[in-house]
Amino acid sequence: MRLPITAIVLAHNEELNLPACLKSLSDWCEKIFVVDSGSSDRTLQIVQEFHAEALSHPFETHAKQWNWALQNLPISTEWILALDADQRVTPEMQEELGRTLPKTPADVAAYYLPRKQFFRGRWIRFGGYWPKYLLKLFRKGAAWSDEQELVDFRFYVRGKTRLLNHPLIEQNEKEWQIVFWLEKHLRFVQLRAQEEYLRRHQKNSWAVQPSLLGTPDQRILWWKQRWYVFPPLLRPFPYFLYRYILQLGILDGWEGFLFHFLRCFWFELMIGVRLKEIEREKGPARRESPS
Repeated sequence: MRLPITAIVLAHNEELNLPACLKSLSDWCEKIFVVDSGSSDRTLQIVQEFHAEALSHPFETHAKQWNWALQNLPISTEWILALDADQRVTPEMQEELGRTLPKTPADVAAYYLPRKQFFRGRWIRFGGYWPKYLLKLFRKGAAWSDEQELVDFRFYVRGKTRLLNHPLIEQNEKEWQIVFWLEKHLRFVQLRAQEEYLRRHQKNSWAVQPSLLGTPDQRILWWKQRWYVFPPLLRPFPYFLYRYILQLGILDGWEGFLFHFLRCFWFELMIGVRLKEIEREKGPARRESPS
């Protein structure tokens, strides 16, 4: 049975990830769009094989790409499922959606999906990464992204939200090549440092009110505000220890150590270094945390 859902997938050279993603959607989503940003591999051929529809749009940031897709795609269904190419829906989630959506009250605009993340074949179960709730399913016309968020983008909605129980799988097959992970995150370093500089210096506002007692996204923004107060070059040390020791990332094995070290120490250290470079180039940011 097909559900009143349009799936939208962002893609760029995703021949390794896209088949599993589209396979998890093709039997039950009413429509599938793949927004491609100039792939040179088999991505577009794979889209045709799964009878999805491909559209092309130049990529700037994830938030801008999603806003373009939501504003320009010919979406006719009540619900939209927004995925990256390395994500896929489990059969259990599909069944849960079939039971849940027909009973959804009119004032509920979106659902948070628990993400189950894999790194180089290993489920990252600890370190605070399971479950991480992502707002990925929402009513047509209800969602948008904040284009001031340059890399850690999220969807915002008008209306109430609820949580689903069964997981969304995220597993990027390109990350078996560690150089890919490093190069991708070096691009993210520039964007994260640039966003923090702008928020600290120009006092850019948040799209919603940060709140420790709010939605999963409001809690993230609340913690981000406090994160900006700490000296950038000192952050990686307590952050890695917090994730790896206090939140038991040590139980994720060798792949978990590599993931937590790179994500919590190396990545955050590079952001701090780049932020200091930007401050030297453009002038120091104000010390006040953004409101």
